[in-house]
Amino acid sequence: VVVEAPEGSGALITADFAAEQGREVFAVPGSIYNRASRGTIRLIKAGANPMLSPEDVLEALNMELVVRQDEVVESLPENKTERRILEALCAEPIHVDELQIRCGVPAAEISATLALLELKGRARQVGGMCYVRVREKKASYSVE
Repeated sequence: VVVEAPEGSGALITADFAAEQGREVFAVPGSIYNRASRGTIRLIKAGANPMLSPEDVLEALNMELVVRQDEVVESLPENKTERRILEALCAEPIHVDELQIRCGVPAAEISATLALLELKGRARQVGGMCYVRVREKKASYSVE
Protein backbone atom coordinates (compact mmCIF):
# COMPACT_ATOMS: atom_id res chain seq x y z
CA VAL A 1 0.00 0.00 0.00
CA VAL A 2 1.47 3.32 -1.10
CA VAL A 3 -0.01 6.27 0.78
CA GLU A 4 2.09 9.11 -0.65
CA ALA A 5 4.86 9.04 -3.21
CA PRO A 6 6.40 11.90 -5.12
CA GLU A 7 7.61 11.06 -8.64
CA GLY A 8 10.82 9.01 -8.60
CA SER A 9 10.45 7.94 -4.96
CA GLY A 10 11.61 4.63 -3.55
CA ALA A 11 8.01 3.70 -2.78
CA LEU A 12 7.21 3.82 -6.51
CA ILE A 13 10.23 1.70 -7.38
CA THR A 14 9.15 -0.87 -4.79
CA ALA A 15 5.56 -0.81 -6.06
CA ASP A 16 6.77 -1.35 -9.64
CA PHE A 17 8.86 -4.36 -8.54
CA ALA A 18 5.88 -5.77 -6.64
CA ALA A 19 3.61 -5.41 -9.69
CA GLU A 20 6.22 -7.11 -11.91
CA GLN A 21 6.21 -10.07 -9.49
CA GLY A 22 2.43 -10.34 -9.66
CA ARG A 23 1.81 -8.88 -6.20
CA GLU A 24 -1.23 -6.76 -5.48
CA VAL A 25 -0.39 -3.04 -5.30
CA PHE A 26 -2.65 -0.52 -3.60
CA ALA A 27 -2.44 3.26 -3.74
CA VAL A 28 -4.28 5.88 -1.73
CA PRO A 29 -5.51 8.57 -4.13
CA GLY A 30 -4.66 12.12 -3.13
CA SER A 31 -5.12 15.64 -4.36
CA ILE A 32 -3.91 16.29 -7.90
CA TYR A 33 -2.33 19.48 -6.56
CA ASN A 34 -0.20 17.71 -3.96
CA ARG A 35 3.27 16.67 -5.23
CA ALA A 36 3.32 13.77 -2.78
CA SER A 37 0.18 12.36 -4.46
CA ARG A 38 1.52 12.34 -8.02
CA GLY A 39 3.09 8.93 -7.58
CA THR A 40 -0.02 7.30 -6.15
CA ILE A 41 -2.15 8.77 -8.92
CA ARG A 42 0.31 7.39 -11.49
CA LEU A 43 0.12 3.96 -9.83
CA ILE A 44 -3.68 3.96 -10.01
CA LYS A 45 -3.55 4.99 -13.69
CA ALA A 46 -1.13 2.11 -14.29
CA GLY A 47 -3.51 -0.41 -12.72
CA ALA A 48 -2.87 -0.34 -8.96
CA ASN A 49 -5.89 -0.91 -6.76
CA PRO A 50 -7.22 2.37 -5.34
CA MET A 51 -7.48 2.13 -1.56
CA LEU A 52 -10.23 4.20 0.01
CA SER A 53 -10.62 2.07 3.14
CA PRO A 54 -9.07 -1.03 4.74
CA GLU A 55 -11.97 -3.06 3.37
CA ASP A 56 -10.63 -2.41 -0.17
CA VAL A 57 -7.51 -4.43 0.69
CA LEU A 58 -9.51 -7.21 2.36
CA GLU A 59 -11.83 -7.45 -0.64
CA ALA A 60 -9.07 -7.43 -3.27
CA LEU A 61 -7.11 -10.11 -1.44
CA ASN A 62 -10.26 -12.16 -0.87
CA MET A 63 -9.81 -11.93 2.89
CA GLU A 64 -13.30 -10.75 3.84
CA LEU A 65 -14.56 -14.29 4.23
CA VAL A 66 -11.66 -15.19 6.50
CA VAL A 67 -12.04 -12.11 8.68
CA ARG A 68 -15.82 -12.48 8.95
CA GLN A 69 -15.83 -16.18 9.75
CA ASP A 70 -17.27 -16.82 13.19
CA GLU A 71 -14.96 -19.78 13.63
CA VAL A 72 -12.63 -21.88 11.55
CA VAL A 73 -13.06 -25.52 12.38
CA GLU A 74 -10.02 -27.69 11.84
CA SER A 75 -10.84 -30.50 9.50
CA LEU A 76 -8.57 -33.34 8.53
CA PRO A 77 -7.69 -33.64 4.85
CA GLU A 78 -10.23 -35.84 3.13
CA ASN A 79 -7.81 -37.38 0.66
CA LYS A 80 -4.17 -37.69 -0.37
CA THR A 81 -4.31 -34.67 -2.70
CA GLU A 82 -5.68 -32.38 0.02
CA ARG A 83 -2.98 -33.60 2.40
CA ARG A 84 -0.20 -32.98 -0.17
CA ILE A 85 -1.45 -29.48 -0.99
CA LEU A 86 -1.86 -28.52 2.66
CA GLU A 87 1.68 -29.73 3.38
CA ALA A 88 3.02 -27.62 0.48
CA LEU A 89 1.12 -24.46 1.47
CA CYS A 90 2.43 -22.03 4.08
CA ALA A 91 2.17 -18.32 4.93
CA GLU A 92 4.24 -17.35 1.87
CA PRO A 93 2.27 -17.27 -1.41
CA ILE A 94 2.97 -20.16 -3.77
CA HIS A 95 1.89 -20.23 -7.42
CA VAL A 96 -0.49 -22.95 -8.56
CA ASP A 97 2.12 -24.20 -11.09
CA GLU A 98 4.67 -24.66 -8.29
CA LEU A 99 2.05 -26.57 -6.26
CA GLN A 100 1.51 -28.86 -9.21
CA ILE A 101 5.25 -29.58 -9.42
CA ARG A 102 5.67 -30.08 -5.67
CA CYS A 103 2.62 -32.29 -5.29
CA GLY A 104 2.92 -34.25 -8.53
CA VAL A 105 -0.78 -33.88 -9.22
CA PRO A 106 -2.45 -32.88 -12.54
CA ALA A 107 -3.40 -29.19 -12.89
CA ALA A 108 -7.15 -29.88 -13.00
CA GLU A 109 -6.99 -31.84 -9.73
CA ILE A 110 -4.88 -29.11 -8.08
CA SER A 111 -7.41 -26.43 -9.10
CA ALA A 112 -10.41 -28.44 -7.95
CA THR A 113 -8.80 -29.31 -4.61
CA LEU A 114 -7.71 -25.70 -4.00
CA ALA A 115 -11.30 -24.57 -4.59
CA LEU A 116 -12.53 -27.07 -2.00
CA LEU A 117 -9.82 -26.01 0.47
CA GLU A 118 -10.91 -22.37 0.02
CA LEU A 119 -14.52 -23.31 0.73
CA LYS A 120 -13.40 -25.14 3.86
CA GLY A 121 -11.40 -22.10 4.98
CA ARG A 122 -8.07 -23.95 4.83
CA ALA A 123 -6.48 -22.11 1.86
CA ARG A 124 -6.81 -18.66 0.33
CA GLN A 125 -5.94 -17.22 -3.07
CA VAL A 126 -3.97 -13.99 -2.63
CA GLY A 127 -3.81 -12.89 -6.26
CA GLY A 128 -1.88 -13.90 -9.34
CA MET A 129 -2.89 -17.58 -8.97
CA CYS A 130 -0.94 -17.75 -5.71
CA TYR A 131 -2.24 -19.46 -2.58
CA VAL A 132 -1.46 -19.47 1.13
CA ARG A 133 -2.48 -21.77 3.95
CA VAL A 134 -5.02 -20.29 6.36
CA ARG A 135 -4.03 -20.60 9.99
CA GLU A 136 -6.65 -22.15 12.21
CA LYS A 137 -8.13 -19.67 14.65
CA LYS A 138 -9.45 -20.59 18.07
CA ALA A 139 -11.20 -17.31 18.88
CA SER A 140 -13.94 -15.79 16.78
CA TYR A 141 -14.06 -12.16 15.75
CA SER A 142 -15.47 -9.90 13.07
CA VAL A 143 -14.58 -6.58 11.54
CA GLU A 144 -17.38 -4.05 11.60
